[in-house]
Amino acid sequence: MATDRRTAILESAARVIARRGVRGLRMEELATEAGVSTALIYYHFTDRVGTLRHTLEHTSDRAERYTSDRDGSDGPRDARQELEQSLLLEFQDVPEVRENSAVWGELRASAIFEPELRDDLARATLDWIHDVAHLLGRIHPTTPAPALAASAERLTGLLEGLATRWLSGALSLAHARGLVREAVSIELHRLGAE
Repeated sequence: MATDRRTAILESAARVIARRGVRGLRMEELATEAGVSTALIYYHFTDRVGTLRHTLEHTSDRAERYTSDRDGSDGPRDARQELEQSLLLEFQDVPEVRENSAVWGELRASAIFEPELRDDLARATLDWIHDVAHLLGRIHPTTPAPALAASAERLTGLLEGLATRWLSGALSLAHARGLVREAVSIELHRLGAE
């Protein structure tokens, strides 16, 4: 039961952040959204920063699920298809993905003003870079790790920027996905030439 309430609080926090931003997150509103008391939020997460940290972790876990979830209906994928698919799944016009992208962008922007979020955000970013570098390494197994990491950092940085433009309406979903495909091709060509 405690895990269910904890998850409900984190999902509510993601909804509130996606709707109002990190600066708009008020613990009283979060409690109302989650259907719990503010005391229970503080019991589970200690303070506002603890709530934000756990919301970042929850959001990263959700993204991991929807970017790596394969139903098997499309058959086996090679490493390049898996790489492209994991990146392209960050751009879906479904509420969970839009919400995750908004929360991630909000938390990243907030870390500029809330230094206590920086370490957690850096860890989550490094995990993502590592995952993308691993997929790149499956495509180009003889490429040195630093080159793979640099390529993964460029790709993940591009995705974050494109997500902000997509969510703000400055970029269509189709155009964002096309730019991702093009960036993957460029990076793979670059790695193959090294």
